[in-house]
Amino acid sequence: MISNFFGYILNWLYNVVGQNYGVAIILFTILIRFVLLPITIKQQKSMKKSTELQSKIKEIQFKYKNNQEQMQKEIMDLYKRENVSPFSGCLSAILQLVIILSVFWLISKPLTYMKKIDSGIIENYKNEIIQESEGKKISNYYEIEIIDKKSAQDDSIKINMNFLSLDLSKVPGQNMNDYKVYIIPALYIVSSIVSMKLMTNKKKDKRKAIGDGTEKTINDEPDMSEQMTKSMSMITPIMAVSIAFIAPLGLALYWFVSNLLMIVERIVITKYVDSKEEKKDA
Repeated sequence: MISNFFGYILNWLYNVVGQNYGVAIILFTILIRFVLLPITIKQQKSMKKSTELQSKIKEIQFKYKNNQEQMQKEIMDLYKRENVSPFSGCLSAILQLVIILSVFWLISKPLTYMKKIDSGIIENYKNEIIQESEGKKISNYYEIEIIDKKSAQDDSIKINMNFLSLDLSKVPGQNMNDYKVYIIPALYIVSSIVSMKLMTNKKKDKRKAIGDGTEKTINDEPDMSEQMTKSMSMITPIMAVSIAFIAPLGLALYWFVSNLLMIVERIVITKYVDSKEEKKDA
């Protein structure tokens, strides 16, 4: 399981940085983004190439506007000739989604995935908390509650979740009167908006196509790759924001740092690819 593997890495980083959970999450995020860098570069190159093919795609769309089946066939043939995958952006977004869910489980159950505590021990502590609270329903993130209430008597389950005066174990939806719980999710939302703008900020206009000896104007509709990439880039942050509201702040910290790194990657890679193509053209 991916969460189990991530747990080994996060725990190792946690011990290396002097048992600072927040710093460990930041370093863990940087490591994940570094591993995904080749995929990110390939995705951006593919998206740029797909954008450059738009004029040809528009011609096909106009030529076969009354024959949708033939239109799709011609567009797919064009992608094959140019060695571009229309699904590259979608596949990358799916991979991001898998990682998001894996990190969610890791942050939600740090004793299981990070500390590798036996499930029987966790269950015993859980039952103790239920008895002490006189049968009161325990939190869905009971492992974090166990750390908070039982780590004083058992160092093996202790995790220092204080980071820059923020308690990364807190859940915004359960601590709505504490303004601090909104800081990291708010930063994440802002970074998501910036990231989406960088990905989808393309000039929208009307293009002219020539057919049957006459010049006609057609709408600049996005191609298949653009549509899927834009949809996934919108759905993923919305889903993440929803989860961040009901998940420990450690997860929001991961997503925020990941977004910052993605923004930097996108800017740097775009400049690198553009510069390389300018030299090639020269």
